[in-house]
Amino acid sequence: MSIQISEKTLQDLEFSTVLEQVATSCISELGKKEVLKISPIHNEEVLFFELQLVNEYLASFENENRLPNHGFDNITDFIKRLSIENSYLDTDAFLKIATVTETVNELKKFLKKFQEYYPSLFKLGDRIEFTTFISDTILKIITSYGEVADNASPTLKQIRRSINSVRGKIGESFSRALSKNIASGYLDDIKESIVDNQRVLAVLAMHRKKVTGSLLGTSKSGNIVYIAPQATLTYSRELQNLLYEEKQEVIKILRALSNEIRPLIPLLNEYLTFLTHLDAIGAKAKYATEINGLLPNITKEKKIYLRDAYHPVLWKKNADQGIHTIPQTIELNNKQQIIVISGPNAGGKSITLKTIGLLQVMLQSGLLIPVHERSETSLFGSILTDIGDNQSIENQLSTYSYRLKNMRNFLRKCDENTLFLIDEFGTGSDPELGGALAEIFLEEFYHKKSFGIITTHYANLKVLANELENVTNANMQFDERTLEPKYKLFIGQAGSSFTFEVAQKNGIPYSIINRAKKRVENEKIRLDKTISKLQKERNRLQKTSDTLEKQKSKGREHIENLQEKELKVREKLEGFQELYDNNQRMLGIGRKLNELLNKYFQTNNKKELSVNFFKWVAAEKTKFTKKNPPKKKTKTEKVQEKEIATKQKAAIKKVEAEVLQKVIKVREEKQIEAKKIAKARSEYIFKVGDRVRLIDGNSVGSIDKVEKKNVFINYGVFTTKASIEKIELVEKAKS
Repeated sequence: MSIQISEKTLQDLEFSTVLEQVATSCISELGKKEVLKISPIHNEEVLFFELQLVNEYLASFENENRLPNHGFDNITDFIKRLSIENSYLDTDAFLKIATVTETVNELKKFLKKFQEYYPSLFKLGDRIEFTTFISDTILKIITSYGEVADNASPTLKQIRRSINSVRGKIGESFSRALSKNIASGYLDDIKESIVDNQRVLAVLAMHRKKVTGSLLGTSKSGNIVYIAPQATLTYSRELQNLLYEEKQEVIKILRALSNEIRPLIPLLNEYLTFLTHLDAIGAKAKYATEINGLLPNITKEKKIYLRDAYHPVLWKKNADQGIHTIPQTIELNNKQQIIVISGPNAGGKSITLKTIGLLQVMLQSGLLIPVHERSETSLFGSILTDIGDNQSIENQLSTYSYRLKNMRNFLRKCDENTLFLIDEFGTGSDPELGGALAEIFLEEFYHKKSFGIITTHYANLKVLANELENVTNANMQFDERTLEPKYKLFIGQAGSSFTFEVAQKNGIPYSIINRAKKRVENEKIRLDKTISKLQKERNRLQKTSDTLEKQKSKGREHIENLQEKELKVREKLEGFQELYDNNQRMLGIGRKLNELLNKYFQTNNKKELSVNFFKWVAAEKTKFTKKNPPKKKTKTEKVQEKEIATKQKAAIKKVEAEVLQKVIKVREEKQIEAKKIAKARSEYIFKVGDRVRLIDGNSVGSIDKVEKKNVFINYGVFTTKASIEKIELVEKAKS
């Protein structure tokens, strides 16, 4: 069955409002866009699959195996840029791509592990390839800090080694110049400063000509000039050249990495589509928890039975304001094909109509709906609406023509797979003529075996509904005393419009109402009066029924309480009986032991005591065995026990093997890390100001002076000399 639901129907039922509410639960912008594009699903197989996906995600909230986090970055622009030949991405873009692939892989592993819990979600994830090639390739080149790794290429490694060497020389040359000028007394108290990311000497202005180097600036007062030592400048130029070479090599590496990843662009698009779809599914599930939504039984038999159904938008709005929303129960089947709802305005007719239509559209769009778990429904090929909420002057001038065009559309499309919803059926023309035409339309829908709900004030439609076999009258309950709506649907009887009663309540003079009554046909007044009386009588019967139901409920509760008390008393009696039996048994044992001991004391015969005691124990064991015979295990049970034991042993061995592999891997990683640290320590060039400590000591000091392979460490109270090999870095000197 092909499903076609028009955009007009979605507008009439305010479906877009529901989608906006669902979209707020998305964790990504792509997910929000995906949700806002949701529309009724035309293919039944795709629809059932989507509903199962949402239902499984919803179930994950209630069990211990919740789906892992599937938040992701929008890498769409990176994929587009990557698709351009000879282009390359920066390191941050590559890291985001790697994260997306790792997220997908984690989800695939999780869904494979819990395939029994989430079969549909597993099937969704199983459509895309599992590969760690992308993330492995990227993370091999780029570190987690977003920098290209030293070992990304031999050239880069050599360049960076040279850079570190030159930086060390810069530090050494600057330290020498600093020490020399301190000794000469050419420097200000601050000794040094930073200008354009370069260390400079803070030279007193009077001694500026005595210090060789490049003048890079002065203080505001002019008392200090900032000079970069000549030796440092030479190394700085060399450093700039190396940094340029490093940048060019990094670009070369990133371009090569881009070329390596480029063939996998289709797979990256699949990953992005999967994560976006999963985000939309998650948002639907979260929305279902907010509105108490669930998946009703979808039957092939043509029917609608929505029990305790809520309009989700109204329910959320009322919940925010602390107002109770009254649910509706409605049923359409082959014996109740069309329902004609009548009654006064503002009684809830339109909202009931919209509730049924909106819930059906939501379900056919892959959303769970707020109904009782025993609800069931079938799918409809088309849902047609004529709700007419548009109140613009232009539409009002052509209301009847507009509605006739709608009816023409209905007549053309209506068939046995159609659900139609018409609000204020027949309005817009002369009541008698419009009502007569509405009767014919209703008969046409009826003969085409379409399902539908209409609301009306026309008496002739109420009468026709009573005459047609599978058409049923219904009304929205109304308190005839207070003239306040109860917002409850009652199937089986037409409702009075309470026209004159409502007018009287709203302050219209009684004389005017009487004059109006005289102008109306007596038969219509009698019909409306009869309906009104019937409705009052039904309300009275309903109250009586409710009272009886409450009394019955109270009686049931009283009986349950008595039964519960009786059960507790019986449990206590059984406990006392068991205690009494135990006491009697213990007394019997005591008496027997006492008898054996007395006999032994008289005869002093150990052998006789032993024989009599074991004889008595054997007799007691026989009695116990008769009362509690051991349960013999069948061959099947023994085989099952053996299989379970074998499986448990295999599982334990598997876990042990996995743990051992992980331990070996962790050890290898620690060894690699230790080597890296040792290597970094050996390659590090210590500078004046670095905070260090002796390898076998705890005290921390700062380096005052570096001489070849020795350093002078200042501990505050004293200064000591130590070999570079025997110290370790605690904190680098601040630039």
